[in-house]
Amino acid sequence: MPTPGPAERPSAQQPTTDLDTRYSSALQPRPGAEHVTATEWAEAQRRLEAAEIFWLSTVRPDGRLHVTPVIAAWHEGALYFSTGPGEQKARNLAHDGHCAPTTGGNSLTAGLDLVVEGEAEQVTDPALLEEVIAAYEAKYGPHITAPEGTFHGIGDAFRKGDAVVFAVAPATAYGFGRDDGVYTHTRWAF
Repeated sequence: MPTPGPAERPSAQQPTTDLDTRYSSALQPRPGAEHVTATEWAEAQRRLEAAEIFWLSTVRPDGRLHVTPVIAAWHEGALYFSTGPGEQKARNLAHDGHCAPTTGGNSLTAGLDLVVEGEAEQVTDPALLEEVIAAYEAKYGPHITAPEGTFHGIGDAFRKGDAVVFAVAPATAYGFGRDDGVYTHTRWAF
């Protein structure tokens, strides 16, 4: 897969935003749902920046799905995650870069679940890797920077190539909101 260089980095473009009323409280009104609206992309980005765990769906060469949790950092319009070069998700992405990182909660009545659909591209540009390392360290703090941290040394693993770093710029994203029984289904197209 090609490596995005500085001119090829994902853009932080603004998507079109649509409320899908088929799956929102707009068609099935409940008290408080009379004025349901689409979730703004700025709110989705804020949630992507704050989320600690994502579930990454990739496709195996035989077409079967593979889903696994990853940590990731949102940086300049893309979600960055890593894996070992021999792990299943790295092998899947080498075959087919299409993937869907998802994050959210497990409450029926509160939260915003997010799905980002796009194509993962391996990142090897040293300047961009340093930016991604800084984004990881700012987000995960002692988990990455402290010797007793869960992912201590991840920055050095990125630099040495012991971990493969991927960028996913959204092609399409979805937000599934739940606010005390008021449901929204937002689609963002890039």
